[in-house]
Amino acid sequence: MKAELIESYRSAEAIARSRSNFYYSFVVLPREKRRAFCAVYAFMRHCDDISDGDGGVDAKRRMLADWRSKLDAAYLESRDGSNPILPAFRDSVARFSIPAEYFHWIIDGAEMDLDVTRYETFDDLYRYCFKVASAVGLVCLQIFGFTDPRAKEYAEQCGIAFQLTNILRDVKEDAERGRIYLPNEDIARFGCTPEEILQGVYNGNFRRLMAFEAERARRYYSMAANLLPLVKQSSRPALWAMMEIYGHILDEIVNRQFDVFDRRIGVAGRKKLSIALRALAMRFIGAVA
Repeated sequence: MKAELIESYRSAEAIARSRSNFYYSFVVLPREKRRAFCAVYAFMRHCDDISDGDGGVDAKRRMLADWRSKLDAAYLESRDGSNPILPAFRDSVARFSIPAEYFHWIIDGAEMDLDVTRYETFDDLYRYCFKVASAVGLVCLQIFGFTDPRAKEYAEQCGIAFQLTNILRDVKEDAERGRIYLPNEDIARFGCTPEEILQGVYNGNFRRLMAFEAERARRYYSMAANLLPLVKQSSRPALWAMMEIYGHILDEIVNRQFDVFDRRIGVAGRKKLSIALRALAMRFIGAVA
């Protein structure tokens, strides 16, 4: 492997290590898959950083358009040194035959965040979640490896479960950006208003709304569990760890009685390390069926 590519993978790994809840899952993968996960994560992280960063909407739209052009160039095997992670990204998508369409969907989702701040129905929200999360699941699936076509359906559901968890965890942060992802139809059903959510009103109505959405997320986790036996055996411990980490975030939200306004909810580093060690043990004894 050339020095430029080695350094690019190191850059991507540094981003994944510092920014991703999933890094503890990546480390239990075989080396080639681990590097690819870091590379594609760094590419997708950049999309989020653009849409959530400072600056005007027009400037962000131009930056996403530029990132999309770099995506297209990577698939044409064009060498672009403008971002250190691009050589690793180009190498990874070629090694694992990841369709460019998946990344275009992810950029589409980032662009939605520039224009859409409310979702009327869950069907509307689902379309957004598919782009920003289920597409990520499909990217991961290519790296994991699979033979049963049903795996794509379950990867889609896994992405929905993870994104619903993100939405519940990040209500406060999203409100500070003027965004509400909880569907308007659900907000009204439980006697809440968008204004109350923007203001961080924490009451019984809000708890009932969040409990409803948490149960919806659990149903998607239940369906996504069918994915585990359909990916290559060497990848199952990593997928298990991803589900375990995000499942713990949802559990903590519930345990905190949905008070997501007080402080950000997450999984402690010690807990992530414990999950990673269990996943590593599973890798060597083949315990994930």
